[in-house]
Amino acid sequence: MAQTPSTMLPLGTFAPEFSLMDTVTEKTLNLQALKGDQGTLIMFICNHCPFVKHVNEEIARLGKEYQEKGIAFIAVSSNDVENYPQDAPHLMKEVAKEEGYTFPYLYDETQEVAKEYDAACTPDFFLFDADLKLVYRGQLDDSRPGNGIPVTGNDLRNAMDALLKNEPISEDQKPSIGCNIKWKASP
Repeated sequence: MAQTPSTMLPLGTFAPEFSLMDTVTEKTLNLQALKGDQGTLIMFICNHCPFVKHVNEEIARLGKEYQEKGIAFIAVSSNDVENYPQDAPHLMKEVAKEEGYTFPYLYDETQEVAKEYDAACTPDFFLFDADLKLVYRGQLDDSRPGNGIPVTGNDLRNAMDALLKNEPISEDQKPSIGCNIKWKASP
């Protein structure tokens, strides 16, 4: 299980626009239509990564809690499905239903969205304010598979709470750790 850290996109970066297929509804959705009134969380995840599996329940719980408060949740999988067929769109749809995702689970077939966000691992979290300006990037919390620390979502939860209260978000943010995004081989 390779441990790859987030690249930590600079705070203040504006969210790159995208239009991707939602594997649950099979409709093409774009960032402008999905963004939240108070903020937008974009998560790069996938089906097979043990780091994502470890936090899936908390991601679903946070989605239910914070979507009601005006923060949109968007999950994106950018993995190469040719070499990692367990991350294929039809299986993404199954995982979304099994895990109780209340947010879109988008498929980034070209991997362009992951490149534009400088995403490096799964899970990788990017929280934007109402103007789609990056205010938090990094880990969900300190829990990792096998380290014995409970999954709480504290780091991300604290950032979302501060955003909702219009309070400053600490710039001391820890990178997420997870499996590297499975990039397609260059032609």
